[in-house]
Amino acid sequence: MKQQKTTWQGYSTKRHNSAFFLFVFLGMLTAFGPFVTDMYLPSLPAMTQYFGASVSMVQLGLTFSMLGLAAGQLVFGPLSDKYGRRAPLLVSMVLFLISTLGCIFSPSIELFVLLRFVQGIAGAGGIVISRSIATDKFKGANLAKALAIVGAINGIAPVAAPVVGGAVLKVTNWRGVFAVLFVLGIVLFGCCVHFNESLSRVKRSKESLYKTFSLFKTVVCNRKFMLYVLQMAFAQGMLFGYIAASAFIIQEHYGFTPFAFSLFFAVNAVAIGTGAAMSVKFKRQENCVLTSCAGMLVCSVAVLGSLLAGANVWVFEALLFVMLFMMGLSFTASTALAMDAVRLQAGTGSALLGAAGFLFGSVVSPLVGMGNMLVSTGVTFVVCAVCSGACALLAREKHVVKEENQTGVIL
Repeated sequence: MKQQKTTWQGYSTKRHNSAFFLFVFLGMLTAFGPFVTDMYLPSLPAMTQYFGASVSMVQLGLTFSMLGLAAGQLVFGPLSDKYGRRAPLLVSMVLFLISTLGCIFSPSIELFVLLRFVQGIAGAGGIVISRSIATDKFKGANLAKALAIVGAINGIAPVAAPVVGGAVLKVTNWRGVFAVLFVLGIVLFGCCVHFNESLSRVKRSKESLYKTFSLFKTVVCNRKFMLYVLQMAFAQGMLFGYIAASAFIIQEHYGFTPFAFSLFFAVNAVAIGTGAAMSVKFKRQENCVLTSCAGMLVCSVAVLGSLLAGANVWVFEALLFVMLFMMGLSFTASTALAMDAVRLQAGTGSALLGAAGFLFGSVVSPLVGMGNMLVSTGVTFVVCAVCSGACALLAREKHVVKEENQTGVIL
């Protein structure tokens, strides 16, 4: 007997995978990677003492986890196009649970850093496949709505994770943080078992594994897709630059306590999430991206000016809040446009989209610490905003030309 199906806003689902379950599941998968990388940040000082290692050595755990998140997406994306979404998800969760246990009982900082790389690879599976599942199930405006949830969480999670980690440290030590991650991994593994495959066998790649990975060439040659990937990557460069510099600026420059800093972090996370959620109010996602880029550019210049002029913290925070709100608009809209451009290679496209953001983040993060951090941070914001806007304009130009060729009228 065939299983009954229900329809919800263009979404067709089997009975045991309700729309509610799907959105909760996608949200958890999206937040998983950022929590893997950032949740333990407040425990770095304690870890330097525990391992008897230098600060820079302990910070390599963050660097390697980000590299793992980038590399893992490039692996799990194509695999999910060939073998479906569910099997790679289960593999990534098992890998995560094993590596997390290793981190908890790691006897040396060197082994810990290596296991953090493995953790990053495992966490990447959730990020890349969550976007692919959304693309499997939705089209057009419904895809934008689905990705609005993913985008909101993707923007909030990197800045919320350290706040959660700080709260956990109030009742336990750094090992407790990783124990919480382990429990989260168990919950997600259970969700993966319950998840019903979203990519039917007839839609999977029939090519060999080598040719499946060669889909990267097809995706990279998609100019519209790559422009939106770069637009989003530069926007994420601003996000990671903010994450890397904000602790110094709030605590050392403005003289606030670590707890007050966490409150600033939480407020700014709301700005990003609200922006991502508001993106669905635009009738055309292309216009949303352009609005976002214009706002990011104006606000980044204003933030740089406030830092150079020595403005008080409330002026700086207000400008930063608006800048991050504009950034949130961009995350959802550009993701929807990029994924819609590579619907037939959704896993591979999602992999490249996600990897680009973390690669840009790994490059930008150390740049904000060069020279005077106030200047380098502001300049980094402006440069990333300019580059992001240029990519959006080029992508929009290509979109208009395509419509003109198809209809004879520029819409």
